[in-house]
Amino acid sequence: MGDILARESELLGLVREYLDFAEFEDTLKTFSKECKIKGKPLCKTVGGSFRDSKSLTIQKDLVAAFDDGDQKVFFSLWEEHIPSSVRDGDSFAQKLEFYLHIHFAIYLLKHSVGRPDSWTPELKLKLEKFLALIFKASNTPKLLTIYKENGQSNKEMLQQLHQQLVEAERRSMTYLKRYNKIQADYHNLIGVTAELVDSLEATVSGKMITPEYLQSVCVRLFSNQMRQSLAHSVDFTRPGTASTMLRASLAPVKLKDVPLLPSLDYEKLKKDLILGSDRLKAFLLQALRWRLTTSHPGEQRETVLQAYISNDLLDCHSHNQRSVLQLLHSKSDVVRQYMARLINAFASLAEGRLYLAQNTKVLRMLEGRLKEEDKDIITRENVLGALQKFSLRRPLQTAMIQDGLIFWLVDALKDPDCLSDYTLEYSVALLMNLCLRSAGKNMCAKVAGLVLKVLSDLLGHENHEIQPYVNGALYSILSVPSIREEARAMGMEDILRCFIKEGNAEMIRQIEFIIKQLNSEELPDGVLESDDDEDEDDEEDHDIMEADLDKDELIQPQLGELSGEKLLTTEYLGIMTNTGKTRRKGLANVQWSGDEPLQRPVTPGGHRNGYPV
Repeated sequence: MGDILARESELLGLVREYLDFAEFEDTLKTFSKECKIKGKPLCKTVGGSFRDSKSLTIQKDLVAAFDDGDQKVFFSLWEEHIPSSVRDGDSFAQKLEFYLHIHFAIYLLKHSVGRPDSWTPELKLKLEKFLALIFKASNTPKLLTIYKENGQSNKEMLQQLHQQLVEAERRSMTYLKRYNKIQADYHNLIGVTAELVDSLEATVSGKMITPEYLQSVCVRLFSNQMRQSLAHSVDFTRPGTASTMLRASLAPVKLKDVPLLPSLDYEKLKKDLILGSDRLKAFLLQALRWRLTTSHPGEQRETVLQAYISNDLLDCHSHNQRSVLQLLHSKSDVVRQYMARLINAFASLAEGRLYLAQNTKVLRMLEGRLKEEDKDIITRENVLGALQKFSLRRPLQTAMIQDGLIFWLVDALKDPDCLSDYTLEYSVALLMNLCLRSAGKNMCAKVAGLVLKVLSDLLGHENHEIQPYVNGALYSILSVPSIREEARAMGMEDILRCFIKEGNAEMIRQIEFIIKQLNSEELPDGVLESDDDEDEDDEEDHDIMEADLDKDELIQPQLGELSGEKLLTTEYLGIMTNTGKTRRKGLANVQWSGDEPLQRPVTPGGHRNGYPV
């Protein structure tokens, strides 16, 4: 009984806390009065106004200590009022605390020089936003928090259960087919065994088994595909022949035996991609992508890609007003996303990049989509992924630099914690590839302070996958004297040496190279060696098909609705025209040591897998 009363008291306290927070003053008075009349105990909670004033005082004290450079007072308040769960578990809080230590470490140095910098005001703004968010979150009524967490949890659970159900149904169909096959083989085996037992009994009576009978029994043990040829080509009268053939039939199929996928009617496909319903377009784009992503690397995948290219699947060479490429600007979020995924899949393969890069039409469409797309994160990720892979080709690097893509990337990277891991990694890798060109370095020189600040912030980011690209970009742009001068003025060497203390051996060696570049005295501005020859020697010829291309699918087929390969081979089967293709030779002899910062264009998928660059 006591436990029930305690819980009731807590629940009533939650209701009162919420009414106070939402400023239902009359309702709160009536509620409190009725609880008192009925003798219902109310769990005591701290008043909202008192908490607000106390929170405001703490925030002011922290900011004042920041401005005064009083490290002891600041971190005493920080540890007392910022929950340990936030300090230890929140990546943004950990990163902010790291930069706060740097602020206090160089506080006296900055003030002795007397030169203002842009870094401190921005760090102060981040601190103020963080404190406001933390203290506001602590003042949120518990009842509201419970409601939000429950609602979100239920929604996520329903989505997860639905996905699991679809997957379970797909697996059950596969297992049912296997079960039926095993059952048929079992019945066949029992029949053959019974006949063999009869034959053994007959031999005891002196009856001989003929070679023809032995051949008919053995052929029944093989698969349908082998029966016809074995019946006429194998001599079963030779001792050991039947048993050898049976054991050989159990050997696993080798990858070289993977068949080519059926050809498709591309004219009908493209017509439905342009004129069909949005749902049909989405299923077709998904199926065409799956053909690329799930096909076996080698002849099967190369044949699929070659068929797409020879039939100009994406209408890259079309001058019609309505084309498949226009799906990138569809009003349907799903169609836009699935078109971006398909283009990214093309760009993941060297021959696909060559097809998409025949003119700058595709590039300009992707750049436009990247800057306009604000609804769908995955669409943006795939557009960015495709552009990053485009940056392996020099002519497209030139076009992207001229289009001002560096400025867009730097602006997006100012707040990396708002970006997904994929977006962050591919943005930094794209920025590095563009910064390797002299034209890219000159673009960075126009906003040197901002670029240096963004890159120095990224050095301490928790996502360690981006470190080689940040180091490569820094090393590259510091070859420009005006950028070196700006870096020295902002104390870049001190910032870099802070990371040397905490980095691994490879990171330390790369930063030492960057510091050496920072302190070098090389060519003055305008005398940088030109690298504008548009040959394709920088093209990295590896095919990297990422798992991210097929993550978080938006559409699932309804009962009786076709999708994937079944949709393509049922509705769009064409005349068999598939042929193999000879691959171009890649730059297999060019290796990256790992000690120095990257100095050649790469893509994250290839760099992670250790391919030569």
